[in-house]
Amino acid sequence: MSATVRVVIVDDHRMVRSGVRAELAVDPGIEVVGEAADVAGAVAAVRAAHPDVVLLDVHLPDSEGGVPAASAGSGGAAVLQECADLLAGEAPVRFLALSVSDAADDVIAVIRRGARGYVTKSIGGAELAAAVRRVAEGDAVFSPRLAGFVLDAFGAAAGEVAAVDDELDRLSAREREVMRLIARGYAYKEVARELFISVKTVETHVSAVLRKLQLSSRHELTRWAAARRLL
Repeated sequence: MSATVRVVIVDDHRMVRSGVRAELAVDPGIEVVGEAADVAGAVAAVRAAHPDVVLLDVHLPDSEGGVPAASAGSGGAAVLQECADLLAGEAPVRFLALSVSDAADDVIAVIRRGARGYVTKSIGGAELAAAVRRVAEGDAVFSPRLAGFVLDAFGAAAGEVAAVDDELDRLSAREREVMRLIARGYAYKEVARELFISVKTVETHVSAVLRKLQLSSRHELTRWAAARRLL
């Protein structure tokens, strides 16, 4: 991946695309290299630009002027599927869902198809740019309350992995809670609020987790957790 993160914006509302483009333009390390308003246009834009990250709306029409389908993940899931086939064997293009919807079915539908994260359109511009950068680096990013949907959906598999994971067994129950939230993208203050502990205590737990797992950063922690299906 180049130093500049190259982004394609996919949304069927022109004003939304313009607004997202303007927000990302503030970050000199992000370049918008394409836009699309429907499934066919999205696939074509990804083929033409081969971006690092695609910001993908969940509900899209199949073609320009069509009506977005109402079923979970419709449109966005189709883009993910078609691009997976199109890009097989090539450098990765990572997808970050950006939607007004915070429904569990929508979140799970696109994550199952390969999206690396899901944030809602209430996100701020600086937060969105940070999310794009993290996804480009291979991290998984979710709006805090949405991460629970993913954990619930894949919880059984995560439990099976955890049961036989010697590295995970090094962590205390509280360290595991902190680890999962940090790996999902929660800020220290959000972890503290979620677990009813102080920020200093969160910092202490994170240091202990990184030391026990022999990791050097929260980005490495996210990759470690994703490889074990703990997100």
